[in-house]
Amino acid sequence: MAKVGLSAVAEAAGVSEATVSRVVNNPSVVASETRRVVEEAMRRVGYTRATHGSLVLLVTPGLRDPFFAHLADRIAAALGLQGLRAVICSAPVGGTQELDFVGAMVDAGAVGVVFVSASNTLEEAEPAVHRLLTSRGIPFVCINGNFPGVPAPALSTNDLMASELAVDHLWRLGHRRIGLAAGPIGNRPSELRVEGFIAALRMRGDDGPFHVVRHEYSIEGGISATNALLDDSPLTAIVGASDEIALGAVRAVRRRGLRVPEDLSIVGYDDVYPLDYTDPPLTSVRQPVERLAEAVVPVLTRLLKHRTVHRGELLFEPELIVRGSTAVPSDRVDD
Repeated sequence: MAKVGLSAVAEAAGVSEATVSRVVNNPSVVASETRRVVEEAMRRVGYTRATHGSLVLLVTPGLRDPFFAHLADRIAAALGLQGLRAVICSAPVGGTQELDFVGAMVDAGAVGVVFVSASNTLEEAEPAVHRLLTSRGIPFVCINGNFPGVPAPALSTNDLMASELAVDHLWRLGHRRIGLAAGPIGNRPSELRVEGFIAALRMRGDDGPFHVVRHEYSIEGGISATNALLDDSPLTAIVGASDEIALGAVRAVRRRGLRVPEDLSIVGYDDVYPLDYTDPPLTSVRQPVERLAEAVVPVLTRLLKHRTVHRGELLFEPELIVRGSTAVPSDRVDD
């Protein structure tokens, strides 16, 4: 037997789906007579709601990427400690599948949503998702970016600082020809990492040209971006916008008969792989996954209780973890 959704209740009660959603999730904001009518309709059509206050949807662009998988896992664990159950939705960023998942889970009784680097990272995000949640009265929290123009709470890694940490480390080692294998255009964290990279070099007196190649967050993307960078200029160091990109850079460098770090230093970003065991152990800028996960829960629970929260972006500081993929530049390039 198919599960009865909010639309059936709304039709039976003669009210909107948004009103039914508010009765399910925030009954205190609904007039008592309206609430009585909706609850009676629920009984007539056989609507079964999830345990109130327990179901939270985590929306992520994919669990293949170890960063997203690790962050979603830590958020789910933190929610569980507060009696909240996490349902993880893996969907392409900004696609109709994400909207469909969110709508289905709201119908199933989800009381809150956490966007884990999902469509909230797009600089031109489709507004349908947050409009749906707003119309249903469902609170949501964003991680690593916010929907443009939407005053929702967001918890993000300071990507400008992350680029500064990577460039500062390489600059102190003596590198002056540094490239960036960045993420895709239109992705807000990627744009910030590029902005921070260029700002860090300019602050040190480097006015360009700046060596930046954009590609997808993957090992294959790292290989392609690194080849493009090295075909264009004899660099001594490359910053990868993710650990996967950086590991792809290592592979591309070795295919050219070069060594890491003797001939070219490489820095990654995220630090969620077991990077002590890569060859060489990868220097990486660590995103504060545990702190982000722990901070989500109190923000979301305050929203569920209709309490005031900071409506904007809170930044969390990353940390540079130095390993064996960076070193003083060789004499291969004369500055």
